Amino acid sequence: MQNRFWEIDFFRGLAIVMILVSNLVTDLSYFGIYDINIYSGFWWFFARVVVFIFILLVGVSLTLSYSRVKDEPTKEIHIKYLKRGMKILGWGMTITLVTWIFLKEDFILFGVLHLIGISIILAHFILKQRFLNLLLGSLFILIGISLQNMTFDFYWFVWLGLRPSGFHSIDYVPILPWFGVVLVGVFLGNIFYPEGRKRFRIPYIHNHLTKLLCFLGRNSLLIYLTHQPVLVITLWLLFPFPQGFPL
Repeated sequence: MQNRFWEIDFFRGLAIVMILVSNLVTDLSYFGIYDINIYSGFWWFFARVVVFIFILLVGVSLTLSYSRVKDEPTKEIHIKYLKRGMKILGWGMTITLVTWIFLKEDFILFGVLHLIGISIILAHFILKQRFLNLLLGSLFILIGISLQNMTFDFYWFVWLGLRPSGFHSIDYVPILPWFGVVLVGVFLGNIFYPEGRKRFRIPYIHNHLTKLLCFLGRNSLLIYLTHQPVLVITLWLLFPFPQGFPL
């Protein structure tokens, strides 16, 4: 785990496990296998806690990656983050296409990967800042929260957080408020890992659970991209043609 901080991988791995649980519950409800309320109550809250942790770690990780390239020419840094952001955004658009084919009106228009891709592109300009990220992050979160109960008559700014009446998606993570969470993560990364150096001491916990979660954290993108097909196929094999299955 050279040049990595085990605790970041650990919490990212924990977030991935929580995502698996949350999406399994969502699939069970969506395909009519079990009657689970995913639009309010515990599971609604759980899903948002999971996204919060995952997105916050994106911001922290951005500060760590920047500490390794900060001495490179500015143009190369811009190109590097643009390529990285576009790659993840491209995966998000792939998920949009696949879910549009199979889920129709519930397809993912702007989900976690879309948000991460855009965040990498936008946030890299101010990764050196501390309190500016906290200020902007808090502002975006507050604006996003204020938009939660508002609806609009157009679709053009769904990605921003302006939802039209009746809009629904199984994975909706708009810029407002979630880009604000990324910026708060950048602030925390700069506070606790200035210049890529850890300001606190935390001993590595040697056990199988820690190793497993760190492994999952190091491979979080691959797991995120592949877990839903695995879940859906598994559920289809266990509960053939559940209600709502598109085949």
